[in-house]
Amino acid sequence: MVSGALQIAGLLVGGIGMIGTFAVTGMPQWRVSAFIENNIIVFETIWEGLWMHCIRQANIRTQCKVYDSVLALSPDLQASRGLMCAGSVLSFLAFMVAIIGMKCMWCTQSSWQAKGYISLVAGLLFILSGVVELIPVCWVANTIISDFYNPVVNVAQKRELGEALYLGWVAAFCLVAAGAIFCCFCCCCVKTRSYRYSTPNQYPTQSPHLHRKTENSYSKSQYV
Repeated sequence: MVSGALQIAGLLVGGIGMIGTFAVTGMPQWRVSAFIENNIIVFETIWEGLWMHCIRQANIRTQCKVYDSVLALSPDLQASRGLMCAGSVLSFLAFMVAIIGMKCMWCTQSSWQAKGYISLVAGLLFILSGVVELIPVCWVANTIISDFYNPVVNVAQKRELGEALYLGWVAAFCLVAAGAIFCCFCCCCVKTRSYRYSTPNQYPTQSPHLHRKTENSYSKSQYV
């Protein structure tokens, strides 16, 4: 019962992390324009994402344009494209393996070793996808903070952390947490399997008595 609850919790947390990873990959709010110094009245907000950049005018109209070339992106955003796509694929594979593990739980109740292996693979894939997603999010955030406090960078080119970065941290945490849950489920399967193999030896004291009774009956039959 506890192991089944662990699997369901891990699947739910991993599903949230997977959906968050897909959302972060497509969101344009990675780098948001920073309004500092004398910019009190703001009419435009600039968003820069992995695939497009948008301009939002007075919270009324939003215009987005896909990047004409990958070379137009900064090095951190170029690398983030590939890493986020890899993280999305890994999270999807981990979620599918976790679903297969759930079906295996109901179909083969005796195969605890197979359940443990499937859960371990799903957990490792979840953890790997979370780490892969965490790298570009932290990289872009570090670049934004460094440029913001760099006096050489022009004020118009400075950016702030966008909503996609915060969502990326939450999604990465959910993926790593789901991986830890499935690894714990694998440990539970190993313990249950070892307990099942040790149950036939619960009554070791009965066999000597039975052996003695058979010897006594055999000796009496010889004397008669």
